[in-house]
This record gives sequence, structure tokens and C-alpha cells, in this order.
Amino acid sequence: MLLVIQVDKFTMPDGASATPILNSPLAVYQAQLGSKLVEDPAQIEAIKRLDTLFGQLHQQNTAPFEPTTGIYLWGDVGRGKTFLMDLFYDCLPTKGKLRLHFHRFMARIHQALNAQAGMQDPLVGIANDLAKECRILCFDEFFVSDIADAMILAGLFKSLFEHGVILVATSNIPIERLYENGLARHKFLPCIALLQQHTHMLHLAGEQDHRLHQLHASQNGALLSRGSKNVGTTAEMDLAAIFSALTHTTEPANVRATSINICHRDIPVVGVTDINSPNALVWFDFYALCEGPRSQLDYMEIATRFNTVLLSGVPQLGGEVRGWIKARGTEDGTGDNQAASTGERVLSYSVNDDKARRFISLIDELYDQNVTLYLSCDVPLAELYLEGALIFEFRRTYSRLIEMSQG
Repeated sequence: MLLVIQVDKFTMPDGASATPILNSPLAVYQAQLGSKLVEDPAQIEAIKRLDTLFGQLHQQNTAPFEPTTGIYLWGDVGRGKTFLMDLFYDCLPTKGKLRLHFHRFMARIHQALNAQAGMQDPLVGIANDLAKECRILCFDEFFVSDIADAMILAGLFKSLFEHGVILVATSNIPIERLYENGLARHKFLPCIALLQQHTHMLHLAGEQDHRLHQLHASQNGALLSRGSKNVGTTAEMDLAAIFSALTHTTEPANVRATSINICHRDIPVVGVTDINSPNALVWFDFYALCEGPRSQLDYMEIATRFNTVLLSGVPQLGGEVRGWIKARGTEDGTGDNQAASTGERVLSYSVNDDKARRFISLIDELYDQNVTLYLSCDVPLAELYLEGALIFEFRRTYSRLIEMSQG
């Protein structure tokens, strides 16, 4: 199966791409109803709340900062959380705002902590710098799974809220379920309390996945599956031909195995163009990119450096869930009883879930940075992940791939 993906998430009706600063989120949303958007009562409730926050900020733009409650949007995949948050963000004035995918935000915080190693209360200094940069902080995909992130966030949010920073975030789960079942979760509970105190939680409980609605409306035209009657001759092209077409050459020498340096490590590539070009293009094999020592930081750098990514050989992921190892976290205590109890933790996952988790992170970054993706899979997209421990997480990935394919 060959999937061609072009991201264009925020195009306005009639081809307009920019939103005037003083347009309100509600006005912009209403202008798109019936063309780009399907009416959804849950979305309307959320956009009204965002519009109220926009109005409060607009009234305060020349006054001293006042405590203002932020917004935490959560709901199932495809309900429009990212779209609504970004619509709100685009309506704000240029200065005083920051919008990041949650993983990118945490990478920035870890980098700042490394730079301030040895300093007293480094989180206070980091929060102070962020508060100087932005009044509004927007997170996409708030999902805590790393114990290091969990330990940082309570202190960081405490300082940010004390500086008057307002948080607008999206997530697939409610606040009280963040870092659920994580190691030493009791240390994360103050962060949950802070979020509940400083944000208004809204559940986008609509019954339809708007990405799938868009897919049906386009008759699957962007899903390039060999033998499909709904697509043109592009479906018969292989990635080598696509690479040559995109690089405006038919010379085989331009499709060559080499490597590129990402995060100070070499990653093999099938082909690559000038990485300094604004239209830089790279072609990876799935196993080179999603197996072995790869991290979120690798995918962030790739999404920043390349305008187009080709990924070939994506296998069917997931599989039967099994109990693999027992683990004891050092944060769980050192007493004999605690150690014995914690040592009974069984980590259950599929043999392919490590690769699947990296693939999820990769798609998140490419989606967030509007990177064009050409994806060649061994199975239809709907069968890419049918069983495993990451069913919940992969639903978001599948939904995002569907949305991206509509560009």
C-alpha cells in the first residue's frame, strides 16, 4: 500500500491562509461552517469558551497581567481539539504567545535544565524566561509517559502560573488520568491539582471523527492503494520513481544509499537532497528510522530540517500482548517491602510495540510541522495496528494520517 500525505491543516475557505489578528475565534469558526466544517455542538461549546478567553485577553492587552483561567480540551481522536486550539492561537496577536507539541516543549525544558545544571531552583529561572516570552502557552497532545517529565512538571507549572502564564492544552485524556499508572505517580499529583485549579477542562464529546468524515467526502482519493479504482496512475509508481520525480531528475545516481547526521548520530537513508534547501527531501527505510536507538529528538530534528519525507517498508505493527519483564523503579522506595511489591510489576507489550511507539512519535512530529510524507506500507493503513498495548495511542496516529492525506 502506498500512501501519499500532504499536510495543510489550517487553510481557510476560498484559499485564504491568514486570519486577521482581531478576528475572534468564534467568528472565524462560524465562517467555516458548511464549507470546511461540519456543525458539531461539542466544538461550538469549546470555541465559545476559547472565544471568551480571547475576549478577556484582548481587554487586558494594555493592562497588567491578571489571573486568568486557561483551557484544557480533551476528547477522542478526530474531534477537532488541535484545530480549535490552533484557530484560537492564530487569532491572537503575534507577540506574547507560544505554541508547541508537548514533546517539543519538554525537549526544550530538558535542554534548558542541562544548560542550568548546578544552579539553585533552575525551574524557577526557566519559568521566568518563558513568562517573559509568552503570556499564552499552547500545548498539543498533552500526554505524560516519562517519569523524568512527570517529576519536572509540578514545579514548572507552579512557577509558570505564579507568573501569570495561561495554559491552553489538548489531550486525549482528562486531567485526572494524566500519567496514569506511571512510576511514583503520587509525586505527579500536585501537577494534576495545579492544572485543575488553573484551567477549565472541556470534554469534546462529539460522536464523529471529523478526519474520517473528510476521508469519506473525498472518496479515499488520497489513499494510493495498488489496484484501487479511485486513484490515478500515481498509485502504480514506486518510491524510487516518486523520489526522482520530486527531485526533477531520472538519474539513478540521485537515489543512492548514504547516511545523514541527526542528533550527532548517523542514520542510513535511501536518498537525500541538499539538506540546506528549503525544500529538502529525504527517503528512509522504516527499520532505519524506527528500530534501534532512536528518540523523539531525532524525529524533531528530521521534521525541522526536511520539507518532504519518504518512508518505505512500513510493516504491520503490534501483535499479541505478552508479559515480558518485571521492573522496579528507583523512585518507588528502597524499603524491602516496597521493593518486593514494586518488583512484581509486569510490563506487557507486543514484540513490535517499540517500533510502533517510535512510528507514533515520528508521525506526531511530521504532522505538527506540516511535513509532506510519502508512506509505503506492507498492509492497508487500517490494518497497520490491529492488536497490541498501544491501541489507544495508535488510534490518534491513524486518525492523523487520514487527515494528513486530505491535503
